Amino acid sequence: MKSSKLIMGCLATLGLSAGMAVAQDDAAHDAIAERLKPVGELCLQGEDCGTAMAAASGDSGASSGGAIDGAGIYNNVCMACHETGAAGAPVRGDEAAWSERTGKGFETLVSHAINGFNAMPAKGGNPSLSDAEVEAAVAHLVEPVMDVPAQESGGDTASASAEGEASAGAEAATAGIDGEAIYNSVCMACHDTGAAGAPMKGDAEAWAARLEKGTETLYDHAINGFNAMPAKGGNPSLSDAEVQAAVDHLIGSVQ
Repeated sequence: MKSSKLIMGCLATLGLSAGMAVAQDDAAHDAIAERLKPVGELCLQGEDCGTAMAAASGDSGASSGGAIDGAGIYNNVCMACHETGAAGAPVRGDEAAWSERTGKGFETLVSHAINGFNAMPAKGGNPSLSDAEVEAAVAHLVEPVMDVPAQESGGDTASASAEGEASAGAEAATAGIDGEAIYNSVCMACHDTGAAGAPMKGDAEAWAARLEKGTETLYDHAINGFNAMPAKGGNPSLSDAEVQAAVDHLIGSVQ
């Protein structure tokens, strides 16, 4: 009888020890998994992981005071690529990687972030962001490598003024250039036929949403390429002013 009790006691002790070991193993595995958890997700064109990331964080990108928290938006949506260089994204603070990009101006960088560029999806994959929120995130991203324009309230008026000045500058640059001839030799193959999804010349409905983005954005897309359209319509010998003149001719039919 004593022997049976001794055996049962030993078995109980062994069972308790095994249970503690399993619990310790589970805790260790959980701790390792937590340390290995990715800091973010990679978002490529056509994916919607940016929205999921922002929703999971519960951060709308604005502080309780109403000011837009560009750093918070960047940390939720942009840092997965711009802190690691994933998909060829320039890393924040890398002056060499940003030098050519910053030379195009802050407005162009904001346009790329809002509308998408190369592997970067529009608004970083988070379509719920406003243009102002994207602009604030871009300001935080490029602040270490360029002088960022002041982010003021009433930005619509400032934006309209800036676009008016840019438009006047573009008109001066394209003076004397035959935009129609350039269009006919380079652009009409797609924009007169709708090939590759190109909006056709004179199709007001197809151009409505595009025109709302502003002429500067259309210039930028034509010069740098956008979706299936190659940079400068596939003719790199064209100057920026010549491309702008061709764009002016193209959209003149729907303005």
